[in-house]
Order: sequence, then structure tokens, then C-alpha cells
Amino acid sequence: MQTVCGLDVHKSMILMCILKGNGSKVIQEFSTLTCDVESMRDLMKEHGVEEVGMESTGVYWIPIWRILQGQFELKLINPYFIKQLPGRKTDVKDSEWIATVVQKELVRGSYVPGRRIQELRQYERRYVRLCEQSTRIEQEIDRQLHRCNIQITNYATKIGSTSVINVVKAIIAGETDPVQLEKHVHGRIKNKHKEKIAAALTGVISHTDRFIFGQNIREYDMILVQQEECLKEMSQYCEKYFQNELLLLCTIPGIQKLSAMIIIAELGVDLKAFVTAAALTGWAGLRPRNDESAKKIKSHKTTKGNKYLRRILVQCAWGASRQKNCWLKTKYDQLCVRKSNRKALIAIARKLLVIIWNVLAKQEAYHDFVPKIDPKQRQKKIDYHNRRLQELTVEI
Repeated sequence: MQTVCGLDVHKSMILMCILKGNGSKVIQEFSTLTCDVESMRDLMKEHGVEEVGMESTGVYWIPIWRILQGQFELKLINPYFIKQLPGRKTDVKDSEWIATVVQKELVRGSYVPGRRIQELRQYERRYVRLCEQSTRIEQEIDRQLHRCNIQITNYATKIGSTSVINVVKAIIAGETDPVQLEKHVHGRIKNKHKEKIAAALTGVISHTDRFIFGQNIREYDMILVQQEECLKEMSQYCEKYFQNELLLLCTIPGIQKLSAMIIIAELGVDLKAFVTAAALTGWAGLRPRNDESAKKIKSHKTTKGNKYLRRILVQCAWGASRQKNCWLKTKYDQLCVRKSNRKALIAIARKLLVIIWNVLAKQEAYHDFVPKIDPKQRQKKIDYHNRRLQELTVEI
């Protein structure tokens, strides 16, 4: 049997267990400082380690992976798959167990993309966090407006609209007259709600409110600038390394440039780790789970998976379900007959991911089609609905 190593990675320490083919073990503790990790790497080379399995939470495994990459065959193991039997648990036993399951090939490694995809993923996840922060600040602005009894957000399309932000900036500048504040509101809103806008802009504003508004707006503007910088970097990176895949993904209904960049960042372009589309949908958490006992199905909930990828796929599925002359829209309408809208949307997201797998694996553009309905089947449905309508009429 080959010589393997198990690593239990923590924030400030690493428990290493080298397991040789004859059953002997070398157990040692290292810190996560770069010099100590390099010493651990040299020690593993001395003992002839061929494969390394590591368990970690959070992002603590990333610097260890970067230092060991290219030196050994690495395997990132999900803690869910290596839980031991109930009993005494220590970090040393954890590292021994990791080495054991790696040597006996009882677990498979998690999907870790290449260096370029990891770098693109950093831009993308930073952009997602910035979007969450901007939403949080918009909510703070809305709460502060209601403290002042300014109700303009009730009539605007969204809190972060230009009209709301301009009104807040005018308040910061010292303006309190509703007539003057109304000039910053878009004409469409004023035409629709008329005199309600002036009433909604009448409130009680203090110096403290202006101070808090000022801090919120400065933070909001800074986050918007950072979002634009992230998008610019992502766009340049994708056009430099993944231009062909970017164009192919944009041929799929519901997917535009931003969503295509996010999909590439989370999924990558080399799908060798996912032999089939079903394996990919399971990894993304869009496949129904198998939960059966005594021939009774207990749950069909989707499995846990990549939340970043799943979120953007659901958004793209919603966009595709609103397009005309689109197969995905037709399928969505059919599913809504027997399922809830949410379940139908998850099903469309799964089908969208299957399309993405085929597009990237085959390097072919997506060609949409509208399914032809058989006239006999169409008439059969019409007759069925007519009968149901007559039955309901009789009941009434």
C-alpha cells in the first residue's frame, strides 16, 4: 500500500499523520506559519508520501493547498464523509482516521478548481458580498427615512432608485421643503401618485438624521464604486482566459454576461470532475435527494450544494421563464400546472445546469427550439378543460 498523509487543519495548527504501507505512523504537530508548513512538506517528502488528504473548515485549507500543490496528489475531504463512530475524539485521532480512509480509498476528494478559476472566484464572491452590503445600507436608509416620517420609498420602485438617493442627498444638504424635495423625484412617479408625493416628503428631520444619512450615502457610493471595479476586473479576466466559454454561455436563454461570468467562476470550464450532468446537478444542490425508508419516500428536498452557483441559476431560470418562444418557458408553464411556482423554478434551474454542462463539455452553442404540439393532443386538452368547466358550472 502507498504511503499517505492525513492533515487536520485548524486556524493556527495542523495535525499531521503519515501512514506507511507497513502500518507504521508518524504523528507531528505544526503551526500554520509558512515556514512550518514548508518544514512539514519537506518531512512528507522524506517519508515518501504520495497522497495527502486534508480536512478543514472555512478557508484555512487554501494556503496549505497552495504550498503543497504540485508536490503531492492532494485531496480535500468533506468532514461529513469521515465522521467517526461515537466515542473519544481528539485531533490526533482525526488525523489518523483521515490518513486511513485516504490510504484505503474510502472517500473521494471535493472539487477544487484550478488557479485561474480560484482567482476569478475571488473577484466574483467579493462582488456578491458587496451586493449584499449595498442592500443592507439601502435598508438602513429606508429605516432612517421612516424615522423622519419620509415615505417616498413606498412609491418608488426600489429603495436604491435614483429618486430616493437624490432626495436623501438633498436632505443631507439641508433641504426640508417638500416642494423642493419633490423636484428630485422622477416625473413618472409624480404623475402616477400626484399630491401623495408632496405629502410623503413632509417629515421631521433633525441634525442627527442628516449626519446618519451622510454616513450611509458615503458608504453606499464607495460600495458602488467597488462593485464597478470588481465587474471590470472580472470582465477583463474572462475575456483574457475564457472568452470562448463566455460567448457560448451567453447563447443560453436567461444567461447574460454577468451571470455567465459568475457561472464560470463557480463551475470552471473543465468539467472532467463531473462525468455526467447528473453529477453536476447533485454537486450544485439542484437534484432531489433520495430519502426512502420502508418503501416510503420521506423527502424530495434538494441536496446541499454550491449556494453561489445555485442562486445565480435560479435567477437565470426566472429570466428564461419570462422569455417568449423559449423551450424553458414552455417547460416552466407545464410544470406550474402540477407544481408550485417555486418547485417549477428549481426544476428549470436544474435543466439550465444540464444545458450548461452540455454546452461547456461539447464546446457547442445552445440552439433553442419550441416544441411542436400534436393537434390531437391539443384538442384532447381543450376537451378536458371544457368538461371540467361544465362540471364546475353544474356544481355552482
